[in-house]
Amino acid sequence: MDMNTLGLASVAAITVICYLVGLVIKATPFRNDQYIPVACGLTGGILGLVALYTHMPQFPAADPLTAVAVGITSGLAATGVNQAVKQLGGGR
Repeated sequence: MDMNTLGLASVAAITVICYLVGLVIKATPFRNDQYIPVACGLTGGILGLVALYTHMPQFPAADPLTAVAVGITSGLAATGVNQAVKQLGGGR
């Protein structure tokens, strides 16, 4: 596997994990959908730091601030993917 692919895979993994966090929050019986983007962003930021400090190969960040930014962006991308599916009619 190409090392650049590993960097992209780590960002995609953060997005998938954050998407799962959003689904868990949505599955709770409370009306808390407004917290899903915040939870995904925070989870992504934390996972970005974890990826940096566990020395994940080819993670696209070399410092903590960039790692948090990459993680937050990946987490919020999970929310965007969910909304895109809804808008295209796939998630009724």
